[in-house]
Amino acid sequence: MTRLAVFDCDGTLVDSQANICRAMETAFAANGLAPPPREATRRIVGLSLVEAMRALLPDADEAAHRRLAQDYKHAFHAMRGNGGLGDEPLFDGIVAAIDQLAADGWLLGVATGKSDRGLGLLLAHHGLSDRFVTLQTADRHPSKPDPSMLLAAMAEAGAEPHMTAMIGDTSFDMAMARAAGATAVGVAWGYHAPDELAAAGAKLIAGHARDLPGMLA
Repeated sequence: MTRLAVFDCDGTLVDSQANICRAMETAFAANGLAPPPREATRRIVGLSLVEAMRALLPDADEAAHRRLAQDYKHAFHAMRGNGGLGDEPLFDGIVAAIDQLAADGWLLGVATGKSDRGLGLLLAHHGLSDRFVTLQTADRHPSKPDPSMLLAAMAEAGAEPHMTAMIGDTSFDMAMARAAGATAVGVAWGYHAPDELAAAGAKLIAGHARDLPGMLA
């Protein structure tokens, strides 16, 4: 039977917090708002942009949330145009883990709050474009923890929930996995603490990327 390992992107495959925090600060400044603390920004990594703005500014209206989301996109695109992908390095051991999972017969996918364009640029930059059989983004799905992304990934790969692992660094990823009936696998190197991942339903938590193939064997 098909085994599918679906990775979150920010905080799981790549350490993108520097770019995310800078883009958020630029977006808030463009709207005359004090920037959120960086810890608050890191807490919402993984959500789709409008949902993230709702979490950061719960008292603002929907128009403000959408305007901030658009300004964030513009800021992020501007940074990438200036070589900003250098600030989104792969976490140590991720490529080796991906290679080993593929060698072990796993199909691989990504489910992320990034856009199609953003994910495509990042994977191409790191030479990973051909590693994944399914790519699910915020352009076509509601925000995590809604299971839509993961359900679509399983359908596209031909995998059943009990043969699917969702690998991520946030409680949103773990909740999405549970909602889709997949195995929730947390990673300790991202933006939510291991105890939060466990509380959100993680069945396994990897301390390092090199641990993933053995944990999923």
